[in-house]
Amino acid sequence: MDTAQEIREFLATRRAKITPQAAGLPAFGGGNRRVPGLRREEVALLAGVSIDYYARLERGQLAGASEEVLDAVCRALQLDEAERAHLHDLAAAQRQRPARRAARRTKQAVPASLQRVLDCMTGSPAFIRNGRLDILAVNSLGRALYAPLFTDAHRPVNIARFQFLDPTSRDFFPDWNASVNTTVSLLRTEAGRAPGDPELTNLIGELVTCNDEFRTAWAKHNVRLHHTGRKSFRHPAIGEITLDFDAMELPAHPGLTLTAYSAEPATPAHDGLCLLASWAATDHQHTAEQQNTRS
Repeated sequence: MDTAQEIREFLATRRAKITPQAAGLPAFGGGNRRVPGLRREEVALLAGVSIDYYARLERGQLAGASEEVLDAVCRALQLDEAERAHLHDLAAAQRQRPARRAARRTKQAVPASLQRVLDCMTGSPAFIRNGRLDILAVNSLGRALYAPLFTDAHRPVNIARFQFLDPTSRDFFPDWNASVNTTVSLLRTEAGRAPGDPELTNLIGELVTCNDEFRTAWAKHNVRLHHTGRKSFRHPAIGEITLDFDAMELPAHPGLTLTAYSAEPATPAHDGLCLLASWAATDHQHTAEQQNTRS
């Protein structure tokens, strides 16, 4: 992916979201403004830099910008935490040599110790993913919750690929629009962190080519941090269930995130988790019996 183009489009889309009124500026020109949000000169004024200098930044030339200038642009564009981090990631990526950018993300292997941690979480569906949304390790309850994603044994399990290329995903994710926005925003965030990752580039190229919804959402350049919240599923065996989730980056394994789901005791969601565990145990026993019969 072209980092300079990413910078241009990201800054332009953020600028378009802010009106002069929201930025505390007088709306000169009334209804004759040709841009939906701030003009470049208005961003330059708010950031305390010259118009020419900001124009160079928005043309994708962030490599020479100081942290102070980047922070000033973030304040001028009223960027949230995820957007600020994304802009700094894009600047850092542009400063690096292409070879270093390409090497930043390598194939990650999940250590046996982390798999043991997952397996000890018997009451919570849990998995470890990378920034491309590949599920690299999962516990038994997590595999049961995400059962529709594990039907193809010939391809790595990837949440984004399932969501946009498998027609059953629309039923599995009942809050479809929110789920689409989350998935695309996470991939856009990872693209800022690892623009030289060839597997990420290939995944995004595949989804942009094959799915109109992904292509539309990708063009918005939205990013987000995904640490905690609630997520709904419509599971083929237990029906609809809404769970709390917590996502924790693993400092000893850069690029990997552990996500765990939970439910408050004595709630329908907790009952659903118990039902899921029972279904998973029954399904595992049935599979084992089938394997024994074939052998």
